[in-house]
Amino acid sequence: MSDYIIRGTAADHQVRFFAATTKETVETARSIHNTSPVATAALGRLLTAGAMIGSMSKGKNDLTTLQIKCNGPIGGLIVTSDGNANVKGYVTNPNVLLPANSKGKLDVAKALDLGVLSVIKDIGLKEPYVGQTHLVSGEIAEDLTYYFATSEQVPSSVALGVLMEKNNTVKQAGGFIIQLMPLTEERLITALEERLDHFSSVTTLLDQGMSPEDMMQMLFEGYDVQIMDTLPTAYRCDCSRERVSQAVMSVGRKDLEEMIAEQKPIEVNCHFCGKTYTFDTQDLRDMLH
Repeated sequence: MSDYIIRGTAADHQVRFFAATTKETVETARSIHNTSPVATAALGRLLTAGAMIGSMSKGKNDLTTLQIKCNGPIGGLIVTSDGNANVKGYVTNPNVLLPANSKGKLDVAKALDLGVLSVIKDIGLKEPYVGQTHLVSGEIAEDLTYYFATSEQVPSSVALGVLMEKNNTVKQAGGFIIQLMPLTEERLITALEERLDHFSSVTTLLDQGMSPEDMMQMLFEGYDVQIMDTLPTAYRCDCSRERVSQAVMSVGRKDLEEMIAEQKPIEVNCHFCGKTYTFDTQDLRDMLH
């Protein structure tokens, strides 16, 4: 299995965790959207988070959308994941270029700047659940940590990383989400905070050949780690001609009639995978009936 997520618990079920390696998923997104290094890092972090949050879903058809609207030059990002941890996403400005930050790293925080993170969960009810928080740092992992604490009242620690090769392809990508269950002992919380403060970056550990399992064993050493399951994750767009034609029909009869009158085929591009669907005048006429 190439990209995958593990789910498990530690410390006698007082903590649950999700950990992922997502290099191929992020590289697929980079090649589809031809993103700049800083855009790849931002989108890769959000895709990794989306995959793990998707894997938390109760139902396989549940959809989770992570949306960032921001003032920075990247313009915004959107990632959608399903209950099988399939993800897709795009950035508004894939070509954003910025100098490295003070630590010599890709400056994702500056690319995003101020903004709002929305988490939209569609679990088959009439209205989707929407949780929103302001971006606290623009680094995405900290923003999601803050989101879990404020919107879902779940104390969490989120780590996300993307490491680039010199030729700007993806060398490593991955992350983890650790969440405290109710009634977690104070001394465990203190011990975990201490460990997380000194824990290496996810991409450093992946680059050293560690797996998500290794990382969790290392973080929770001495705390009874139980890995419940492993599931594959991948970049997968589920667009189809049928779904795109539904979107075209949704513009309304008047607009469709105007398109037909122009006697020109229309092209619709999928934001997530770049595929183009063409509908000629006859196709548009068929939609009216």
